[in-house]
Amino acid sequence: MDSETDLYAMWHTEPGKFYGLRAEMSIWGSPNQENSQESGSAIQIYCQEGEHYSLIEVGFHVSPSLYHNRDVRFFTYTTRDTKSAGCYNLQCPGFVPARGAALVPGQAISPPSIYGQADHYARLSLNKDPNSGDWVVYRHDLDRPSFLGHFPGQLCPGESRIQALTGFVNYLNNTHGPPMGSGQFPDDEDDKRSAYFKHIKIYDANGHARDPITTHMIKLVDRPDCYKETDFTVKINRGYIFYYGGPNGCIG
Repeated sequence: MDSETDLYAMWHTEPGKFYGLRAEMSIWGSPNQENSQESGSAIQIYCQEGEHYSLIEVGFHVSPSLYHNRDVRFFTYTTRDTKSAGCYNLQCPGFVPARGAALVPGQAISPPSIYGQADHYARLSLNKDPNSGDWVVYRHDLDRPSFLGHFPGQLCPGESRIQALTGFVNYLNNTHGPPMGSGQFPDDEDDKRSAYFKHIKIYDANGHARDPITTHMIKLVDRPDCYKETDFTVKINRGYIFYYGGPNGCIG
C-alpha cells in the first residue's frame, strides 16, 4: 500500500486543560483534485493519555477516494492513536449523529466560495459538554444553533489536550499535492480570495465560549514553501482570525 504525505497549516495550543473551539470556516471547492488527494479544514482536539494522543475532529473536505466525486462535504474523524489510521464519518463506532440533524457526516455542503466573487462559510463548534462529558458538535450559522451530534467522552480521554484549527492536505508520497483552501497563498487577506478561520472562540469548563485573549497559540506549517498561513490576530468585525492556503503542485 502506498504511503501518504500529510501536510498542515494550523494554529494550535500547547497541551493543557481545554474544552473546545468554535469558528467560522470558509468553504472552498477543489474541482480538479485527483482521486488520491484530499484537501480540507477542521477543528481538531488531540487528547492525551499517557504517551499517546487520540484525535476527534470535524470539518469540511474534498475526498474523491472516499465519496467518488469532488463535492465539498462535512466530515467527522476519530482515531485512538494519531500514529494509526482512524475512521471517517460513520465507518466505525465514534461520532453519533443527532436525530434529524441539519448536517450529517458525509453530506455535501454548497455553495462553495467563488474566488474574488463570493464568500461562503459555516460556523461550527466542537466542545465538551459539562453535564454529559461528551464532545458535542453544533452548527451556528443557521436560524438558530443546530445540534449535529456528539463524540462519546471516552474517545477523548485524559485532561491534557491540544486544540487546533487546521487547513490540511494529503496525497501519495512522491506525487504532487492538491490545493489547500482557495488554492492561493493568503497574501491578500480578503475573505473572497483567501481561506480563513474567523470569529474564533474557545470554551471553558462550563461550556461558555469566549475570545482566546489569554490563550497562547502556536503556528505550525509543515511546508511553508508550499502552503502558508497568516498571524493569529484580532480584526474589527472578524474577531480572532487567520488565513491559510496554497496552490497545488507541492512535491514530497
